Amino acid sequence: MDIFNLVKIAYKALLRNKTRAMLTMLGIIIGITSVIVMVNLGQSSTHSINDQISSMGTNLITISRVSQRQGGVNIGSGDAQTLVNKDVDAILSKVKYVSEATPVVSASGQLVNGAHNWPGIIQGGNIDLLKIRKLGLARGSNFTKQDIKSAAKVCIVGKTVVDNLFPDDKNPIGKNIRIDRIPLKIIGILESKGQNQMGQDQDDIVIAPYSTVQKRFLGINYIHTIMASANSENVAILAAEEIESILRKEHKLKTEQENDFQVRTQQEILEMTSSITGLLTILLVAIASISLVVGGIGIMNIMYVTVTERTKEIGLRMSIGAQNKDILFQFLYESIILCLIGGIIGIILGLALSHIIAGALSWPFIVSLPAVGISFLVCTVTGIFFGWYPAKKAASLDPITALRYE
Repeated sequence: MDIFNLVKIAYKALLRNKTRAMLTMLGIIIGITSVIVMVNLGQSSTHSINDQISSMGTNLITISRVSQRQGGVNIGSGDAQTLVNKDVDAILSKVKYVSEATPVVSASGQLVNGAHNWPGIIQGGNIDLLKIRKLGLARGSNFTKQDIKSAAKVCIVGKTVVDNLFPDDKNPIGKNIRIDRIPLKIIGILESKGQNQMGQDQDDIVIAPYSTVQKRFLGINYIHTIMASANSENVAILAAEEIESILRKEHKLKTEQENDFQVRTQQEILEMTSSITGLLTILLVAIASISLVVGGIGIMNIMYVTVTERTKEIGLRMSIGAQNKDILFQFLYESIILCLIGGIIGIILGLALSHIIAGALSWPFIVSLPAVGISFLVCTVTGIFFGWYPAKKAASLDPITALRYE
């Protein structure tokens, strides 16, 4: 008997028990849908996070204080004073691959304007901070070198700060806000950037001269972080290596001593993020794949029941000339058809859910074609693997015994 007739017979047999066939396919549908959603969302989240990091500039280099260790235990950077203003000067004057650099210090406090208040973060830097962090001004102006020199009480604010402190005035330039009882005059408003992919509001920030934050808010003479911008993405690694070499000399570290700072490029952060999201995606796909195994076992179970129910039919077909291989392939095709139809439905549902979830999270919708192709292949393999033994059992029945079966 040719393949076309066997497939036709298998398909008609499934139509006789539509409800049972649909319930049997449910495990495959759920498994394929889960795998498609996990893979697509994994790629979407990775792409979205990478875009977020890249939006800060792929040539960004961050130098931070190294974590302190005590008795072999990491106790964090704490009040480590390993980075100072002269380190920034050294980077700007001696590192040929760096175009801009800024010290960065941060403090938190209650922002107040009249009866309105808002918990916020104030970040201090020099005049290049906005350029390095790819921040634009919607209104007003940046602070000046003279403002930094005099630790002027001026600031630039984000849209969230404006909305909460000036709900009835969207242009508060020239007005004062207080942070921990210290007044700051608003000289600029940042362009809105919205939330990043981690859910953090990028507009909820106050930027001031670093000297102002150091002296008036923190009472320190060291800095928390240094942000530098390489001349281009291609020389970012070279710039990072040169920064490390120069800072070791500035800090008078001996050859055997470890760095009291750490240098990170955006490429390193991107690679680390991609690695973490990749591992999470693999883990989630592995968990989702368990439902495929469960669905396959369900198909094997139903095929056993089908063989038992249709024992007389099998005996009758054999008695009129059907060969063992015809019976084998008939039931095997039924199993494969169940898996393929379930797989197609699962792929469609997976793509639809991926699109809905990605849209709700403001992630790009990315379709992983390899995942779709592999899912389709897995459906076929599942149908063959879990359908083979019941089909083999049906093909091995003795015709006379099958005809006598009650």
